[in-house]
Amino acid sequence: MALQCGIVGLPNVGKSTLFNALTSGKALAANYPFATKDPNLGVITVPDPRLDKLAELVNPQRVLPTTVEILDIAGLIKGASKGEGLGNQFLANIREVDAIVHVVRCFDDDNVVHVDGSVNPVRDKEIIDLELGLKDLETVEKRLDKVSRAARMGSKEDQKDLDVLTKVKAHLETGRVVRELLAGFDDDARTLITRDLALLTAKPTLYVCNVDEAAVETGNAHTEAFKKSVAAENAEVIMICAGIEAQIADMDSPEERREFLEMMGLHEPGVNKLIRSAYKLLNLITYFTAGEKEVRAWTVRRGAKAPEAAGVIHSDFEKGFIRAEVIKYDDFIKYSSEAKVKEAGKMAVEGKEYVVQDGDIMHFRFNV
Repeated sequence: MALQCGIVGLPNVGKSTLFNALTSGKALAANYPFATKDPNLGVITVPDPRLDKLAELVNPQRVLPTTVEILDIAGLIKGASKGEGLGNQFLANIREVDAIVHVVRCFDDDNVVHVDGSVNPVRDKEIIDLELGLKDLETVEKRLDKVSRAARMGSKEDQKDLDVLTKVKAHLETGRVVRELLAGFDDDARTLITRDLALLTAKPTLYVCNVDEAAVETGNAHTEAFKKSVAAENAEVIMICAGIEAQIADMDSPEERREFLEMMGLHEPGVNKLIRSAYKLLNLITYFTAGEKEVRAWTVRRGAKAPEAAGVIHSDFEKGFIRAEVIKYDDFIKYSSEAKVKEAGKMAVEGKEYVVQDGDIMHFRFNV
């Protein structure tokens, strides 16, 4: 399941530095706009201590974590919706991703130029939202023209779409993002907005405040102002120092990284928190398979049923699904092996309607 998060923000807010830290990639992190002219794609592993614990107990030949794709998209500027800078290309890149990681600059440094001359994360976010919103408004107006004609012919389905699109258009015209509206719509309307139209401001968004070293744990005046500005969105906001993360990524040995984290007073790299938050943002959960050959983490969307989870491994598993043998993670840890879990009567046999839970350890029976 290749799901993508796109990193967006104004030029010079730390997007490419953060991307490099996430992927240990080599995107150019230069001190001028458009250092990243082509989108950079990285595949990152999702840190999960449960996988490590299972591997300790099972001692398999190999251990495979689950992954998320991260797309580093070049910086947007005012006028992007009209093609300013590299606007059209950037907006097309954003349309393709499943969720957005929006990086805002929350640090003062005279040596790093700001595209608008001063540090103001609230204003910076509004610039991005405005450009994405203008593009969404263009998309909605085009669909409205088409739907309006059909609705006049008496189509109930088109009339419903007309009502939804009219509400969305009015909301966009106030300069606000569409994701604020989603909870008030039914599944059909949400599908129209997020899948059929792929509206940019409807995409799930995680905000990353790029701060200096002193503000990683406590924040600063910039982060406080920013949090207040996005309170209505019910979005997650995390603080990361991209400079620290870049230093950690450049260190070769785990021991060196541990010592550096201790020196900085941090429990783990900030990118771990970002990756987990992005994974959650995509509405994903993890289930595991555990055997002598491998212990592996698999990704499914929250709410997936057992046959769909089986299909993540192989399409034949889903087509010929018979049943799933399920062990809860806590039970596996408590009894330390599959055999002991079975002896304790803690392995469940589930059918096609079973909804997979985060942390399930599963074994599928199928026939093709």
